[in-house]
Amino acid sequence: MIGDILKKSIEEALDNLSLETKEVSLEHPTLLEHGDYSSNVALVLAKIEGKNPKELAELIIENIKRPEEVEKIEVASNGFINFFLSKDFFAKSLKEATEKDFGKNESLKDKKIILEYTDPNPFKVFHIGHLMSNTIGESLSRIAEYTGAETRRVNYQGDVGLHIAKAIWGIKNIGEEIITEEDLGKAYAYGARKFEEDVSVQSEVVEINRALYSKEDSEYKNVYDKGKEISLEAFEKIYERLGTKFDHYFFESEVGDFGKEVVEKHRSVFLESDGAIVFKGEEVGLHTRVFLNSHGIPTYEAKELGLAKIKHDYFPYDESYVITANEINDYFRVLIEVIKRVYEKEGFGEKTIHLGHGMLRLPSGKMSSRTGDVVSGEKMLNEIKDRVLEVMSEREVDNREKVADIIAVSAFKYSILRQAIGKDVIFDFDKSISFEGDSGPYLQYTYVRAKSVLDIAKAKGFKIEENTPDNWQVTKIEKMIYRFPEVVERAWTEKAPQYITTFLGELAGNFNSFYADERIAEEGGGYKLLITESVKNTLENGLYLLGIEVPDKM
Repeated sequence: MIGDILKKSIEEALDNLSLETKEVSLEHPTLLEHGDYSSNVALVLAKIEGKNPKELAELIIENIKRPEEVEKIEVASNGFINFFLSKDFFAKSLKEATEKDFGKNESLKDKKIILEYTDPNPFKVFHIGHLMSNTIGESLSRIAEYTGAETRRVNYQGDVGLHIAKAIWGIKNIGEEIITEEDLGKAYAYGARKFEEDVSVQSEVVEINRALYSKEDSEYKNVYDKGKEISLEAFEKIYERLGTKFDHYFFESEVGDFGKEVVEKHRSVFLESDGAIVFKGEEVGLHTRVFLNSHGIPTYEAKELGLAKIKHDYFPYDESYVITANEINDYFRVLIEVIKRVYEKEGFGEKTIHLGHGMLRLPSGKMSSRTGDVVSGEKMLNEIKDRVLEVMSEREVDNREKVADIIAVSAFKYSILRQAIGKDVIFDFDKSISFEGDSGPYLQYTYVRAKSVLDIAKAKGFKIEENTPDNWQVTKIEKMIYRFPEVVERAWTEKAPQYITTFLGELAGNFNSFYADERIAEEGGGYKLLITESVKNTLENGLYLLGIEVPDKM
C-alpha cells in the first residue's frame, strides 16, 4: 500500500541524516489542502534533537527520494510533512478498485482464527441479542478472511441445563401442542415463572434436569428430542436469512463430561467450598466462580473449560474469539484466567479473546426471555421489513418481498455495526430504513444508482476510460477510494467494523454529490464511468464485509 511506501521513504531519509525514531506515523489530514498523507515525524524528532520542527522537516524532505506516486511534498508551518499524491496514482487506484478482490490484504496470512458467535439456546427464543451477536461475529469473520486468515465460524448452544428442564416442565403442563419456536418460548417462560413461584415445581424441574443430564431413557426424552429439533430448524432459517453459514456446532451436552474431567484433573487450580469446586478469583482481582456444583455436575464454567480444548482439537487456532453480550464480561475474565492456568502449556488462555458487545434497546425498553417479554429476532426483522415495504409501496420493484427482506436485514445490521462493539444501541426504526443518510439502505441505494448508471452507459455503447482527462480536477472520491484497504486492515486490528460503515457512508455521500453535478453516461465520460465503477465495486465489497447483501434494484 502507498502508506508503506511513504513510511519507507521517510525512514531512508532519517537513516541518511543519522536520525532514529521508534515509529514513523502517517495520517490522512482532515482538510484536503493539507495533502493526502501527513507525518509528524519532524515534530517528534525536534523535541529529541532540540531543533526547530519546520527546519528539521525541510531537511528531511531534502533527503527523501520522492516516490513516483507522489506529486509534491510540503512542510506546514507547524512542521508537519504533507504528501500530495499524483493524478496518475489516483487513476491507477480507481482501476484497482474495480477489481473483484479490492480491499483484501494478507496481514493475517497463515493465521488460523476461530470465531464463536450467536449461541442461541434450544427451547428458548432466538432474540434480538442473538441477532446482535450474529451481526458482529459474521462481519468480523468476513473481515478476518479478507485480511488473509483461515477462519472457522462456530456456534455453541446450550442443549442441557436448568433452562431446558424448565421448558420441558412447561411443555408438559401448559396444555398446548408445541409446534413452533414461539411455542417453545412460551413454554419456557411459563416454566420459569412457575419455578420461582412454587417449591414443588422446583423439585420437579430439578428431577427433569437430573434425568436429562444422566441421559436416562425417561418420559422426557421424546419431548426433549422434538423440542430441540424445532429449535434448531428455526435457527437455521434465520441464519440463512442473515447470510451466515456456520462451519461447526458445539453443544453443551457434548462438552460437559470432558469439562468435568478437566476440573478434576487440575484440582490444584480450584478449591472446595460447601461441597462445590470453585475458583477463588479475588486474589487476582476477580471473583469466585463455581465449576462443579455440590452434586458434582459441571457448570457453564466447566463446560467452557472443556470447550476451549475441544475447539482446538477441531481447528488448531492461533486466536479464538468469543462474541457475547458485555453483561458477562466479568464471567469471561475469570474463565480466561482459569483457562490460562489449566492449559498453561497449550497457551489457550492467551489465544482466547472475549469481545463483549452492548445491549440492543428498543423504545419499549429491555427484553426478558424469563418473563416472556422477549423480542424475537424473527419478529424484529419482520417489523423492519413491513416498514420497508411501506416505503417501497410506490416503487416498481421485481421480487418485492425478497428485496424488502434484503433491505430490512441491511437496516438492522448497519444500525449495529455503525458504532463501537461495546456500546449499547438504541434502535431507531425510521432512521434505520431511510434511503437517505446514515443507514444500510442508503448504501444499498447508492450501489443500485451506480450500477444503473453503468448499465445505461453500456446500453449506449460508452466504455470506461482509464486515462485521466486533460485539466481534470481530482475528486473527493478519488482521494477516498485508495484508502479502502487501509480501512479494512484497521477494522480487523481494532475489531471495529464501524470504520467500514463510516468510510462507506462518506464514499456514498461523495458519489451522490458527484452524480448530481456530473453527466456521467455521455460521450467523453469514460473516466467518470471508471469512478462510478470503482464506487460500485467498493460499496459491494464493503457491504459484504458488513454481512449486507446488495440488490440489483430497489
